[in-house]
Amino acid sequence: MQRWIGTPGHRFVFGLAFAVAFSVHLLIFSVSPMVGVLMAEMDLSHAQFGMIFSAAMISLILFRLPWGILADRRGYVGVLRLALILSALAAGLRAVSHGYAGLLVSQFVLGVGLAALMPCLSLMVKAWAAARPGLGTGIYFSGFAVGNATALGLTPLILEYISWRQVFLIYAAVPAVVCTGSLLLGRSGSTVTSSVRLREFGLVLRERIVWLLLLLMVGSMGCYDTLASWMPRVLQMKELEPGFASLLPAGFFASGPVIGLLLDRFPSRRMLVALLGVAAAASIALVTTSSLPLLLLSLFVIGFTTTGVSIVSLTMPVEQPRLSPYAGTVVGFVTSASNVGPLVVPVLFGYLIDVTGSYSASVFMVAALAAGIFLGCSRFMRRETAA
Repeated sequence: MQRWIGTPGHRFVFGLAFAVAFSVHLLIFSVSPMVGVLMAEMDLSHAQFGMIFSAAMISLILFRLPWGILADRRGYVGVLRLALILSALAAGLRAVSHGYAGLLVSQFVLGVGLAALMPCLSLMVKAWAAARPGLGTGIYFSGFAVGNATALGLTPLILEYISWRQVFLIYAAVPAVVCTGSLLLGRSGSTVTSSVRLREFGLVLRERIVWLLLLLMVGSMGCYDTLASWMPRVLQMKELEPGFASLLPAGFFASGPVIGLLLDRFPSRRMLVALLGVAAAASIALVTTSSLPLLLLSLFVIGFTTTGVSIVSLTMPVEQPRLSPYAGTVVGFVTSASNVGPLVVPVLFGYLIDVTGSYSASVFMVAALAAGIFLGCSRFMRRETAA
């Protein structure tokens, strides 16, 4: 392993970053395998269940930028600890919700806590892996995949033995444990602080690359989060094992180190995004028609390609000289505004199922979204956007 990550301190920091990312997707996607239980117990439509998932996206949209600005100004360590505590409390609140409204509120509060974690992770890369930002981003990004896989793969198994409320309580303990580990961190230090002002933030927003990153994240998060949320249901409708949906985060996990290494060794972000876009759109479309072996491969490729675009997007604010002083703010803005994808697309996906009685229109809608955004943005990206 490279020297920059070979010391015990570096290994601890990136182990902690991995665990933080793991917590985020474990808490967000643990709702997805409960679709049948929650719809039956609370008498929900498909669109209403989609809104349960999207409730956390609303608070992510509202609070990621303020958290990012705060982390830039005050350092990421204190913000990280506060966010983990809030996330644990909100995750526990889900377990005691007695109706649809209560579950929506707890999901919203959960999103408030989780909103701070993405800017903090980018600042950890900036502080500890400035020489290899692609691989540094890929390492923590793999934690999202493992959390996603655990939520989609393990949750259906333990639901056979305990109630969904008990599952939520168990998962609420995870961010609490991670917060305990964060107590071993020192203060953030001067390398991750900056005096972000509204005027300076306005200058950042004039950078075209910021808006390209925003569009890429809308497509990446909208496609992946929607499919990860609905794939167990789609597989049920295809009369297949819902646990096969765990191949999505398996591809997600593989994309972390692979895309991270590619970013550190090859300069063309434009070509990489274009290739990922073509593969993503094709693999999503194949979900509607493919036989089982090809379907399983398609699920893996979907996870790999859609999240690969996220890794490209999140590496750029750290490596670009114009954006690096405001990395937390830029990542907060981009990942906040881009949650319009996970907010809108899952609800539209469920609505199309309700209207058509089939998943095909919903799947093709996501495939068209991936093709349009990824290929469209790649046309406007230049080689000089590389480090």
